[in-house]
Amino acid sequence: MSKNAKALADQIRGIAGDAPVQIGLILGSGLGHIADTVDGVAIPYGDLPGFPHAGVSGHNPNLVIGDLEGVRVAVFGGRAHYYENGKADAMRLPLEVLRELGADRVIATNAAGSMQADMPTGSIMCLSDHINFSGLNPLIGEPTDARFVPMKDAYDPEIRAALRKAADTADVEMADGIYAWYSGPSFETPAEIRAIKLLGADAVGMSTVPEVILARFLGLKAAAISTITNMAAGMSDENISHEHTKAMAPIGAAKLEKVLRGYLKAQA
Repeated sequence: MSKNAKALADQIRGIAGDAPVQIGLILGSGLGHIADTVDGVAIPYGDLPGFPHAGVSGHNPNLVIGDLEGVRVAVFGGRAHYYENGKADAMRLPLEVLRELGADRVIATNAAGSMQADMPTGSIMCLSDHINFSGLNPLIGEPTDARFVPMKDAYDPEIRAALRKAADTADVEMADGIYAWYSGPSFETPAEIRAIKLLGADAVGMSTVPEVILARFLGLKAAAISTITNMAAGMSDENISHEHTKAMAPIGAAKLEKVLRGYLKAQA
């Protein structure tokens, strides 16, 4: 753990209190409003030296510490992506800080494109595994043998089961599937989509995978849920764009929020 993470954790405790955080949440495109529902303190990323800029529209670049459904959470209202600065480890410091604040779990959310006809725009998908099609890795340059992180059950089976139970209780349909990570920022070509579909991917996006790798490296249990904001290239006549992503994200976000809240209630 870096000295900077320890110093930032002390700074955050001085603002938000000493109570340990239980769970971290990373919010994707169109989901930043969830941070506004936390009973706690919002700290702008700009006030936390070394935190990412998180400059993608549709994100809420604040760290919110407080209670959500009776659970002490740290909510990252925005994330940095590899395509913003060429750094696959852009979220390493925030996750180190999360660990320093006491959390042992992190749940990431994202916007994704679907490759399955029965998982249309507005659906949500709980990640069961991923394909790092980009070939990038946030642990490149890590000098210790801790960089050799096993990735079996990277998406924690117990958390996934609890999320599934929360979805069933809330009567929310939630698919399970494999997420493929492309670097972005350009969207994928139809040929690329055909390739990763053949490899077993169900959805595609530009985030989450490096965060899950970093989480496992830091000893955090991880899970993730995608909101399906479009069909992947070549799968429909949709005009794919970031504006389309932001417009469609709230449809699945409402379902995802029900699942997250149900999960947290069960942990309280």
